[in-house]
Amino acid sequence: MTQPAASVANSAAPPRPALWKRLLDSRFTPPFFITLILLIGNLSFGILESYQKTLLAIVAAMVTEMALGRIFLGKWPHPASAYITGISVGILLRSPAYWPYALCAALSITSKYALRVKGRHICNPSNFGICALLFLASESVAGLSIQWGNNMVSLIVIWVLGATILWRAKRFLTTATYVISFFLLALLRAHITGDPWLSEVSPITGPEYQLFMFFMITDPKTTLRSWKGQVAVAIAVAVVEMLLRLDQSIYAPLYALFLVGPPALLLEMFFDGRRRRKASPLPTLRPELAQ
Repeated sequence: MTQPAASVANSAAPPRPALWKRLLDSRFTPPFFITLILLIGNLSFGILESYQKTLLAIVAAMVTEMALGRIFLGKWPHPASAYITGISVGILLRSPAYWPYALCAALSITSKYALRVKGRHICNPSNFGICALLFLASESVAGLSIQWGNNMVSLIVIWVLGATILWRAKRFLTTATYVISFFLLALLRAHITGDPWLSEVSPITGPEYQLFMFFMITDPKTTLRSWKGQVAVAIAVAVVEMLLRLDQSIYAPLYALFLVGPPALLLEMFFDGRRRRKASPLPTLRPELAQ
């Protein structure tokens, strides 16, 4: 006697993980960390325009993600990525109006589905959305530019937690390379401008840089696969940022990643394609067709 199809399917299905294991899903770690940055930064220095505007950005990002994921991929995406995008917009954007937060969040998520090459989106979503609004609506929006002040405890907590998470995610080398490059290039900027070295280094202590270093340049979906490529991109971003800073651009890191990241990803795809074509043997003709 054969078992009913339903019972066979049920017996073959893997057991569902326990609730505590689902809550410890590694995909929830970055949202927890970015929420910690928000709380520490806002309680200590008031980095948010308002909780309502940040919540609006989060909701807009998650609703857009759910809708586009269902339409284009046929499934409900995991909410962690959209949450990170929304909260990043809420932290990094400044505007007296509400609409830029919703528009920027929706535009950021839309870029994941509109700007795709070979099934991969090529721009970090929040970086793309924020750069687009800073460039196109500069009269209505601005970017965050607040330092942690003299409260080194907050900075140390964020950096230790961020380094631990990046080490587990195998992205620590990218951030470490960028930080080292930033400090070395700050010496060069100080020599060129005549400003004190500490004034050139101080921006890296701001919450904007915490999000940039721990989430934007390390985004697994929009960074190169090889560690050498990740190191090269981190150095290139730091160099372009230095040039933009010398040109008095206050949003230099965001623009630098926007200019360097997508071309680097496209180059990697191009060379990967060439290697695959060279590795695959050419089809041989049958004897009767070769004559």
